[in-house]
Amino acid sequence: MNPKMNIMIVDDEKVVRESFLHWFEKIGHNVDAVASGPEALEKLAQAAFDLMFVDIKMPDMDGIELLERVKADFSDTDVVIITAYGSIETAIRAMKMGAADYLLKPFKPDQLTLVMEKVNQQRKMNRECDYLKGRLEKITQFDNIIGQSAVMEKIFDLILEVAESDASVLLAGETGTGKELIAKAIHAKSPRAHFPFIAINCGAVPDSLLGSELFGHRKGAFTGAVQSRKGFLEVAAGGTLFLDEVGEISAKMQIDLLRVLEEKKICPIGSSQPVDVNFRLISATRRDLHKAIDAGSFRRDFFYRINVIRIDIPPLRKRKSDIPLLVDHFLEKYSHETAKHVDRITPGAQDLLMAYDWPGNVRELENVVERAVVLSKSRSLEPDAFDFLCPHLERQLPGRSLKAHEQAYIRRVLSETGWNVTRAAAILDINRATLHKKIKRYGLEREV
Repeated sequence: MNPKMNIMIVDDEKVVRESFLHWFEKIGHNVDAVASGPEALEKLAQAAFDLMFVDIKMPDMDGIELLERVKADFSDTDVVIITAYGSIETAIRAMKMGAADYLLKPFKPDQLTLVMEKVNQQRKMNRECDYLKGRLEKITQFDNIIGQSAVMEKIFDLILEVAESDASVLLAGETGTGKELIAKAIHAKSPRAHFPFIAINCGAVPDSLLGSELFGHRKGAFTGAVQSRKGFLEVAAGGTLFLDEVGEISAKMQIDLLRVLEEKKICPIGSSQPVDVNFRLISATRRDLHKAIDAGSFRRDFFYRINVIRIDIPPLRKRKSDIPLLVDHFLEKYSHETAKHVDRITPGAQDLLMAYDWPGNVRELENVVERAVVLSKSRSLEPDAFDFLCPHLERQLPGRSLKAHEQAYIRRVLSETGWNVTRAAAILDINRATLHKKIKRYGLEREV
């Protein structure tokens, strides 16, 4: 049995529209009908359609022009062209432009049935291709960390390398770069994966309470300690302890933790009996700890103990080639969560996001896409969905000169293609030698 489909009829003849409506409603499909191309595009912007039957000859906008617009902006919608003139040349042209099939007026119900069977078969094949494509795209997602830039591939390799050891890891990067996701990935790939992953944000817990949170306490140890409680160092037994914003903890707490890391024992507050602990430590910071050491606010010996292996996580502005992939991921996520069918972003809107520097990094990008999806009134995100970024963008966009814009555009194309000079040259419509000269002239360097 063929799946139920959402179908649109576009024909300026009322009798044709009514015939199609009657036929498709009879066999159980959802069907809508309009008399012109502009009406069809308006409908497509509001709802998803699987299939359209489009008359080749209509006022205002003919079928070929409508086909071109649909394939450009609503590529998931199949189009069957209808013509009353028996023009094979026009039909061939339409097929080359992406039409799924064509019908010649007048047609019989069995011809329509054959066309529907062909379209359904093609859609089934496309779904299988999409499935395989989805499997391939998972390669670019490493335990929910999304990226395909060279610098992220190096981080993925590092995760696999360090996961097998018990060495302490320090993750350094700006807010919103995904430090906790990387910590979770290291844990998930390690022999400790079946034991707890405990995360604590040291900057969010007052120092007066951090000791109790980490070491636990015995009943009566202090006012309010009405019962004994295990600390995170003990709860993480066999697993991984993630200390986020480790640069915020006090010198005294650094000494206490250093002793734990060396002796693998703790004494809960209010107890003199040591307790063995077994955990792997991963720390994260957005601060420059070398400067903190020079300023006397961070202990050098503790730094060396937590910094056995260091992973520097680049800000999003240093891996802009990952932005389209991240945007697609967040579009899918929030379209599903909000039950809104927002499944595409226009090139102009994508260019705007690529131009922005993202001081809040991936977390900011996710929030921006979520906001745009929630407020969107159509299937596609246009540049005006990101108007609130414009004041920031005005300070970041290149100058008014042609040279400045050419330099910025070449840099963006190189970034999007992962610095594949052959692909970038093809997009820019210049030869490789010319592109190499421009790279040298503008002093462009690959992001690390």
